[in-house]
Amino acid sequence: MRIIHVSYSDTGGAGRAAYRIHCSLLDSGIESKMQVMYSVSGDYTVDSLTRNIKDKILQKSRELPAKLLSKSGSVENSIIHSIAILPSGLPAILNNSDADVIHLHWVGRELLSVKDISKINKPIVWTFHDMWPFCGAEHVSYDNRYKDGYSAIKKSSYSTGFDLNKWTWERKKKHWNKPIEIVTPSRWMAECVQESALMSDWPVTVIPNPIDARKWEPIEKNVARKILGYQSDCLLVAFGSYGENQQYHKGADLLKLALAHIKESNKQDVKLVVIGQNPPIVPDGYGFPAIYEGFLHDDISLRLLYSAVDAIIIPSRIESFSQMASEAHVCGTPVIAFNVCGLRDIVDNRITGYLANAFDAEDFAEGIRWVLSDKGRLTALGQQARIKALNKFDKAVVSQQYQSIYRKVIEH
Repeated sequence: MRIIHVSYSDTGGAGRAAYRIHCSLLDSGIESKMQVMYSVSGDYTVDSLTRNIKDKILQKSRELPAKLLSKSGSVENSIIHSIAILPSGLPAILNNSDADVIHLHWVGRELLSVKDISKINKPIVWTFHDMWPFCGAEHVSYDNRYKDGYSAIKKSSYSTGFDLNKWTWERKKKHWNKPIEIVTPSRWMAECVQESALMSDWPVTVIPNPIDARKWEPIEKNVARKILGYQSDCLLVAFGSYGENQQYHKGADLLKLALAHIKESNKQDVKLVVIGQNPPIVPDGYGFPAIYEGFLHDDISLRLLYSAVDAIIIPSRIESFSQMASEAHVCGTPVIAFNVCGLRDIVDNRITGYLANAFDAEDFAEGIRWVLSDKGRLTALGQQARIKALNKFDKAVVSQQYQSIYRKVIEH
């Protein structure tokens, strides 16, 4: 069985997920390769389309018209938009390959056009890492127009002028006549697919993103803290503050409200660890002492951090899955999140962490207090989190699920 994965990159949230799926297959003895626009892994099984400066300049020039057209729609939803209109030449490469299955992942930023996807004549599996495939041009939908086919009557209040999302959705409707085998990393994403006007009758299977549980073995907490220079006698909670985490759907505003509730009644020595952000010139207003770790690019650093802290907090309104949550769990660290979206598939309420009522900052604060207030409970939550990760997210488990999907599309 020969698989080619098509992904914009092998890094970043979706890129890391795609690369981990690829590696899980290799470790299972499957002949797997990746075709990406940009690669940072240095892996010989990953083929980059931008091998030199000329290639990179050409790709940036391809992305520029799409960016300009996106601005013409006066779209205030600041999440990335992909119009996917320029032909790439990739379908010919894929069709002439010896692959049995083409596995699509995140293909935005003009990696593949809408029409390109319809030209792939080999069996296709498509893992949805965000909402773009069944939406218009937007990668995250705040208004659910994808459910009614982008009716002009329900045009978003934040979008004026040219209806970019409707135009992109209509091109998908025109070119994607044959259903593709869909995989989503969460039940919530599968429900979105089934409720969409574009793909309600397409086959969809839920398979979580994998992680190598052996490589992500928890590190003893005091050892991890000593290596990172953290205090051993305080409670530490960590959260991500990457650039895109400042987007509305990542819930930074809800986090600050929850921390304000905590501060009002806090009687414990709690410190924050902020991942993905350097110390700011102006304080962020979190209200607690904070350690700013900047960007952590390698698995060893992340594993150390997850093992060192007492809990991870994820205040997102929308998450297709959340690799931060699954990475924390495999390291035996509880997660506090809202009871929404893909996070419900990872966190078991009061078993591996705490799921607060949707967007209720006060209940989120209660979750933080509940997790941290009892050392015995904190230990038990971490143990159950590790067990959940081993049973559900380990690469060997996920690889077998994907192989079943591949056999299905090959035999169809």
